[in-house]
Amino acid sequence: MFEELKNKNLFNMDETIAAKIFDGKDYPWQVLPDIAEYILWLGNSLSEDEYEKRGDNIWIAKSAKLYDNISIAGPCIIGKNTEVRPSAFIRGNAIVGENCVVGNSTELKNVILFNNVEVPHYNYVGDSILGYKAHMGAGSITSNIKSDRTNVTIRVGKERIETGLRKMGAILGNYVEVGCNSVLNPGTVIGSNTNVYPLSSVRGFIPKRCIYKSQDEVIIKE
Repeated sequence: MFEELKNKNLFNMDETIAAKIFDGKDYPWQVLPDIAEYILWLGNSLSEDEYEKRGDNIWIAKSAKLYDNISIAGPCIIGKNTEVRPSAFIRGNAIVGENCVVGNSTELKNVILFNNVEVPHYNYVGDSILGYKAHMGAGSITSNIKSDRTNVTIRVGKERIETGLRKMGAILGNYVEVGCNSVLNPGTVIGSNTNVYPLSSVRGFIPKRCIYKSQDEVIIKE
């Protein structure tokens, strides 16, 4: 049931240092509560030849490029050849993969970014997982808490999946492209190779290989 929402159909596990956190879990939102503890375990196993421990439980690859005027709180891992640009704010519980871009004034919190993810300009990504080569356009954000503060559910057609989480942002499969100034509402799951138009408000499950124009206009790619 709900096969397209399963981790194995959303992500390429060869493209993350965090593959083991997904073991024994069918769905991505089941991973979110375990990120902090997993970072502590993983960080202490990283090669000292490739990673440098800085501050309180912060591991940064020696090949990563960090600009001045950034803020990083632990626990956190920044992967190889990743670029963290000025005024980025990483609030902790963040695993940022290899060859990623965390852009100017971008904020991350309780997230996993697979390799080659780009959140390059004025993005907020919280309580979310972004698959391999996912990209969020300038100003696009994840909204991770409902206005009434009740637990997040995921809409799949006329059905709803209970996550048991008060905070959950968005799950993006591999190669998802999110247009500029879009809002991904709590409990959004987007299948791989799907494109979201700029200025969109997205909610619920969007299948793979689609073009999302609006909630009522989702086109399957030819």
